[in-house]
Amino acid sequence: MSKFTIHHSTIYTYQTPVYDGANQIMLFPIRDEQQEILEHQLKITNEPLVDTYIDYYGNEVGTFTTKEYHKELKIDSIMVVEIHKKALPEISIFIEEQWTNLKQLSHQLPHINFLKQEVFSLEAEVYQAINPEQKKTNAPYQVAKNLNSYVYENFKYIKGITNVSTTVEEIWKLKAGVCQDFAHILLVMLRYMGIPARYVSGYICGQKNEMRGEGATHAWVEAYLPDYGWLGLDPTNNCIVDDLHVKLAIGRNFEDCSPVKGTYKGSSKHRLEVKVNVSYEDDTTQFRKELETEIEVDNTPLNSYRRFVEMQQQQQQQ
Repeated sequence: MSKFTIHHSTIYTYQTPVYDGANQIMLFPIRDEQQEILEHQLKITNEPLVDTYIDYYGNEVGTFTTKEYHKELKIDSIMVVEIHKKALPEISIFIEEQWTNLKQLSHQLPHINFLKQEVFSLEAEVYQAINPEQKKTNAPYQVAKNLNSYVYENFKYIKGITNVSTTVEEIWKLKAGVCQDFAHILLVMLRYMGIPARYVSGYICGQKNEMRGEGATHAWVEAYLPDYGWLGLDPTNNCIVDDLHVKLAIGRNFEDCSPVKGTYKGSSKHRLEVKVNVSYEDDTTQFRKELETEIEVDNTPLNSYRRFVEMQQQQQQQ
C-alpha cells in the first residue's frame, strides 16, 4: 500500500485580458478497489461554480465558466490518495481458450469501444512488429507484457518533439516521444492483437526511484485479460502498474482523458504552466519530491516529424 499527497496546479497566463471562458476538467481521481481517495479539493480563480457529471467511461468530469475579464486562470487540484496493490494474473495454460474468450468479447460493450482501431496506414509494419504468431504459444497476459517491452525498447523517450495533435503514424515514424505517445502506440498494438485496451491518464509517483513521466500528468494503458480484468501496463517505464500510479481518467485515447481544456474569447497568445508536487510516505520514512514542468504555448503548428528531422540535423552539425 502507498499513500500520496498530490498537488496539481494548472496556470494559464494570457497576453491580454480574456473573457467568456468555458472549461472542462478531468482532475477527479478515480475511486475503485485499488484506489481510495482520502481527500480531494479544487481551488479555481474567482471560485466559479463547478458542475460535475459522470461520463460514458465512468470518469467524473467538471465544467465551469469564467465570464469576467481575466489575465490568469489558475486551477489547483489537491488530493490525498491511498493505493492498494492488486494481485498479478496467473500464467494460464489454457491459451487457446483465453483467445477465444477475447474474440467473443470483441462484439460486446464496453470492450468493442476499446478495440476500435485508429486510422493507420502502416498496418503491415505493425503486424510485423507485434508478431501475431506469438498468440499460438503465449496467453494474452504474456503477449501484453511482450508488447509493453517492445515499445519501451524500440521507442526513445524524447520531450518536445510531439504534441497532443501528433498522429500515431508520426509517432511510429519518429520512434520517439513521451508517455502519451508510448501509450498510444501500445494501444494500437494491443488492439491489433485483439486485446481490448484503454488509455489511462494520471500520475506516477516514483518514491526513491526516478521514473519517466514524473513532473506532470502521466499516461499508460490498461489491457483487458480474461478471468482477470484490466491490467495496467506502463510502456514508458516497462513495468506493470502497481501501487505507484494514481488514476485520473480512462478512455479510448487522450481525447477522452484530457485533464483541462476549454475555450475563451480574446487573444490566442497565452502561456501554460503545469506544476505537480508529490509527497509520499512509507512505513518507516517520509519522502517528499517536488516536480514541475513549464510549457510555453507555440501558436504556430509544427509537424512533429519535421521537427524531429530538424533536431537530428542540428545534432549532426555540432
